[in-house]
Amino acid sequence: MRQIILDTETTGLDPAQGHRIIEIGALEVIGRKPTGRTFHAYINPQRVVEQEAIEVHGITNEFLEDKPVFSQIAAEFLDFINGAELVIHNAAFDVGFMDHEFALLRDGTGKTTDYCTVLDTLMLAREMRPGQKNNLDALCRAYGIDNSNRTFHGALLDAELLADVYLMMTGGQTKLELAANLKGSQGEQSTGWTRVEQKVALKIVRATQDEEQAHCDRIKIIDNALWS
Repeated sequence: MRQIILDTETTGLDPAQGHRIIEIGALEVIGRKPTGRTFHAYINPQRVVEQEAIEVHGITNEFLEDKPVFSQIAAEFLDFINGAELVIHNAAFDVGFMDHEFALLRDGTGKTTDYCTVLDTLMLAREMRPGQKNNLDALCRAYGIDNSNRTFHGALLDAELLADVYLMMTGGQTKLELAANLKGSQGEQSTGWTRVEQKVALKIVRATQDEEQAHCDRIKIIDNALWS
């Protein structure tokens, strides 16, 4: 299965109020292994980014002034996600913004689900961890994933963290799976584990005859002993 782990950053919370996407980060996973292919773009939203949003992702209006508008990156983005399953945390938010951007193209592009299926990891986490915090930071802590570099939200960084979270949530052992892509020191394919060639012989200590008799005597004075 080809999956695209995806995240966006926006000018605000509601596309119905004219808010736009300003960053897209996505990475490709095939057969539960990241391929190294990514898509990342900053986008000029052609409107002001709200201060509350800047405080979350740190992307300023000045930074976005010379970035391409969505229509300039749309074809490349669609080509990257086409035919894949999108894995998104709180998918309704991101897909809502993506559909809004596609509609603004006015070229009959259609909706996200015309090109992809969508898996919402927030819904998955709520099923697996009912009553617990299930934002990305909480899931990183729960699955032992280092998110110390996440000072601000960033689309590509969050997509990378989500990939680790998703693989742990749905099977774990991501490091063992990724190890299959690494070469061993002799040029052989690594399996993610090592064989112990020189095993230490374990010393076997057996009970003496007197100890065995003492054990039998002890059992006799226990009512309904399971060892009888």
